[in-house]
Amino acid sequence: MTDTLSQYSVLALYSAMAIYAIAFVLFTLDLAKGASTDTAPMGEASKVVIVPERRKLARIAMALTVIGWLLQFSATLMRGLAASRVPWANMYEFAMTGTLIITGVFLLVNLKWDMKFLGSFVTGLVLLLLRLAATRYYVEIVPLPPALQSYWLVIHVFVATLATGFFALGFALSLMQLLQGKRESAVAAGEKTRLAFLTRLPDSVQLENFAYRLIIIGFVLWTFTLIAGAIWAEKAWGRYWGWDTKEVWTFIIWTIYAGYIHARSTRGWRGSRSAWLAMVGFAAVMFNFTVVNIFFKGLHAYSGL
Repeated sequence: MTDTLSQYSVLALYSAMAIYAIAFVLFTLDLAKGASTDTAPMGEASKVVIVPERRKLARIAMALTVIGWLLQFSATLMRGLAASRVPWANMYEFAMTGTLIITGVFLLVNLKWDMKFLGSFVTGLVLLLLRLAATRYYVEIVPLPPALQSYWLVIHVFVATLATGFFALGFALSLMQLLQGKRESAVAAGEKTRLAFLTRLPDSVQLENFAYRLIIIGFVLWTFTLIAGAIWAEKAWGRYWGWDTKEVWTFIIWTIYAGYIHARSTRGWRGSRSAWLAMVGFAAVMFNFTVVNIFFKGLHAYSGL
């Protein structure tokens, strides 16, 4: 039964990847053709709600993303059932669950705001991570080590992964903000630009404000992750903090995003400076997920590789 569920899980995951690949192409084509949005004058972004347009390619891409997400959810669920535990105990399962949540956050955010223009980034990132997971990180199901046999595994890792989903969208919006700002400067100077497809996206102020809102949510979740991790560490190893590599990088990420929020809200850091800081924060998140998990040994060495 366990082997059968595990095999079906892999099949569902590869099916999801195929669907995401088609969605990625359609999102990219839609972005290239231009996605019309109603925007407010510069400086009034906080009062703006993006008006969704009924674009055929974007609608099909979103529908495919939902189908892909459901297939990936099935794959993750079957992996968990096969293992008789939550499916995030090694790098393969981290990647599977993490990308599931990133895509889920993207779909949920689109219920409030039209952010289909992020579809290429989200599906592209998910495809890259799932390919790495399937080809480099895959391991057979094994029992949990003693330190992970705790309800904190469910709480701590899930909240950290949810925070990563919001940070990922914040990164994408900050990148778009930089590109849009560059285009706006070129237009103001009367220069030609190769970023014409951005004319139908929100202006740079809107993009920055949306990124800030999503990063605030991610930061609150990451703060809980840091606190929950310390409580779990005390229960597992008898101390709240031990300067383990994973603990240090979790704190570094928290510090970067705390600096981003502080600099933007109290020091007036707007525009490219805040965007770069947000992007550095997500780069630290990805470094923590990949390099730290794989190459650094310590009490948190649970990659399974």
